[in-house]
Amino acid sequence: MTAKATLTGNPLIALLFRILGVVPLRRVSDEAGKANGDSPDRSRNTEAFREILNLLEQRRAVLIFPEGKSHNEVGLEPLKTGLARLALRARDERSIKGVTILPLGLIFEDKGVPGTVVGARVGEPIEMDSWPTIDHVALTEEIARRLRGVSEEAPLPLAKGVDVRQRQGSLNERLITLAALWGRFTHQFPVRIARSIAVKHSTDADQPAMLTIVFGIGFVLLTYAIHLAIVGMLAHSFWIGCLYLAGLLSGAYWAAFEQHPRRY
Repeated sequence: MTAKATLTGNPLIALLFRILGVVPLRRVSDEAGKANGDSPDRSRNTEAFREILNLLEQRRAVLIFPEGKSHNEVGLEPLKTGLARLALRARDERSIKGVTILPLGLIFEDKGVPGTVVGARVGEPIEMDSWPTIDHVALTEEIARRLRGVSEEAPLPLAKGVDVRQRQGSLNERLITLAALWGRFTHQFPVRIARSIAVKHSTDADQPAMLTIVFGIGFVLLTYAIHLAIVGMLAHSFWIGCLYLAGLLSGAYWAAFEQHPRRY
């Protein structure tokens, strides 16, 4: 996965990036803010591009957000050319076979509210082995066309099947409901605190989502530690502590998926 390099100015985010294997990319807008009128350094992402190409040689997948920024607009913003240039370099300079660009569109019910529906739609892949040109502009335009088909032109997926409230007669569904209630009780409060802090500390549209994730992970882990410490003092049992942790994790899962079950 790639992300904007300015986020690594926060030591916690930089550590999270290293753990998750995120490759930081420096945008032209990032350079313009500190270049004192000089033209942006065209070599600013040389090491990042080399790392991505190495990953592709290892047959790894790389997630890239080609708009280069977060925004709240309905339509697709103009794409940066970095994705196309990377794909062409992988094919033509590194002779990597089988490179595929897979458009993935995200549709949000309410982007600013944790726990709301996010739809993910997969578009028609672009096989670089059969792509006919070396023109990165033409490739970028084709990527944009396919992304529009799975994002701004795609509806939010509707829930199918029987409503959860109509299925609560069975013991299994009652247990799921109970687990979801427990998960919301133990997770919503730290996540809402994280969201509030993230919004207050954000200076542009790029930051709230990432900061919510970072602060949310921290507060949820702190909540787990407090719970487990209390259980440990009361029960004095390692296994009971493990069972309690399993209960916290299962609660988190069902709080997220009770109303939006996976459908195949």
